[in-house]
Amino acid sequence: MNFTPIDDRILVKREVEATKTVSGIYIPDSAKEKPQQGKVLAVSKKASEDISVDDTVVFSKYGAVELVLDGEEFVVLKLEDILGVIKKG
Repeated sequence: MNFTPIDDRILVKREVEATKTVSGIYIPDSAKEKPQQGKVLAVSKKASEDISVDDTVVFSKYGAVELVLDGEEFVVLKLEDILGVIKKG
């Protein structure tokens, strides 16, 4: 994949959706909501001051632009649509 975000945008791969609950009940596709967090794969120069590749971000439900690259689904976000960064460790 060769994609470089411009302006204040980042490319994110959504986290995998849960297919069943902790108690073992399977969730049908029609009842699932897409996760609002994911791993950052690419960052524009303008956005790199706040966000880095491999960060996990939480983003607005309706701020994402979905696209398919090389058969995989990704999300492009503006910085204003990012609600926060989850730091691990």
